[in-house]
Amino acid sequence: MTHNPTIARNKAFTSIFDVRLPIVAGGLMWLSNAEYVAAAANAGILGFITAASFPDDTKLRAEIRKCKSLANGKTFGVNVSMLPKLVPNEKTKDIFQLIIEEGIKVVETSGRNPEEYLPMLKAADIKVLHKVPAVKYAIKAQSIGVDAVAIVGAECGGHPGMDMIGSFVNAAMAFEKLKIPYLIGGGVGHGSQITAALAMGASGVIIGTRFLVAKEIWAHDAFKQKLISSSETDTALIMSSIRNTVRALKNKTTNQVQTLERENPNLSVQELLPFISGNIGRKAYESGDTSYGVLSAGHSLAFTNKIEPLAAIVSKLEQEANSALNRLSTITAL
Repeated sequence: MTHNPTIARNKAFTSIFDVRLPIVAGGLMWLSNAEYVAAAANAGILGFITAASFPDDTKLRAEIRKCKSLANGKTFGVNVSMLPKLVPNEKTKDIFQLIIEEGIKVVETSGRNPEEYLPMLKAADIKVLHKVPAVKYAIKAQSIGVDAVAIVGAECGGHPGMDMIGSFVNAAMAFEKLKIPYLIGGGVGHGSQITAALAMGASGVIIGTRFLVAKEIWAHDAFKQKLISSSETDTALIMSSIRNTVRALKNKTTNQVQTLERENPNLSVQELLPFISGNIGRKAYESGDTSYGVLSAGHSLAFTNKIEPLAAIVSKLEQEANSALNRLSTITAL
């Protein structure tokens, strides 16, 4: 397909991060490895290896180098998810140093404020995309000097925050509040939404759930088939009781956690750990048994219709976005 450059009419993000299309494949815990991230790079979008998926520094370094060999010189980054509060023996600074040593030029940060690490990243000429669950946090991120922000709304899989503001509102509100490039995420899985986000002032979108059925995602096909058979109504919100709301695929685990939270609103993280541990979710990806585990998924389950290469999904999104732009071109006035 001949690329229609109008999809990238807001050049701020694509220029800063050196990608063809204004689409980010957000970091997916356990799943964003070299094969997937390189596939994103080769499809013309920006992907991130999730550092937390490789707790051993040697393995993370090896995964970065593997991705370099697969990405054919195209841009990719590393996601560094920081805990809301600094804890003893946390290795965040060491991870950033490793990223610098490996010559990575883009990082995606999330969790707490990345301000203390910006000087070392800026000195290494690394661009920082900070992911937040509300516009008010994006304003703060702008004030400390990040290069761009990704704002994920209530519809997103994973962590939509506590305010639960929808993507449609976030997109318009951010245009009024921000000067730096911003991306909109949460429920994005169709190309027309990309066009809508651009029209509302965003520099692009961030996508997670829609890409979970990509062939390059290493998870078991049974997991992907479950996503394909699910709809936008098949997610549940849990963990609000510990102020860490998660939207995940409905299953026995989400039912159990919701029951516990109803019965005891003062639950501690320790009491929930036997149900929400990330290792349980990883086992589901390995086995294909989606009955248990907190398996992040958002409303864009509406668009997960088959397993196919990531490049094919991106191509379809691009076609849909350009079709939407063509529809807009026929409108001369409201």
